[in-house]
Amino acid sequence: MTGNGERVEILLVEDNPGDVRLIEEAFKELSITVTLEAVSDGDEGLDFLYERVEDAAASVPDFVLLDLNLPRMDGFEFLEAVRDDSDLARVPVLVLTSSEASDDVLESYELSANAYLTKPTDPGEYASMVQSVAEFWFKRAALPTLSA
Repeated sequence: MTGNGERVEILLVEDNPGDVRLIEEAFKELSITVTLEAVSDGDEGLDFLYERVEDAAASVPDFVLLDLNLPRMDGFEFLEAVRDDSDLARVPVLVLTSSEASDDVLESYELSANAYLTKPTDPGEYASMVQSVAEFWFKRAALPTLSA
């Protein structure tokens, strides 16, 4: 499990309401408690994270699922801002995007993304993808405690 051991908190930075719904539904099928907060662009994502860092009673999400193609602040700018902030730099960020472009993969890893996942083309495949993410990130990977 993750650093807090009881539940998993995820920040989803995604502007497509259909994808948000599919991801939310897929996480509901898991046998563990997942709190999923969704915001629609990088600016909102950073604001959410900064509020969590400043609020001693709140916790920083266990990880971020990040789309690259976002309005206002795109995923690359968001990732760079997170990695440049000492309070947020250790938060795992998984890029989850429709782009299969090798340049996007390379840039994501150059900006220290923890993983690059391509969104399923079939809505029914979201559950399988989320199950794979959960198996690795919630059960196998050791994550740092990221208390604010």
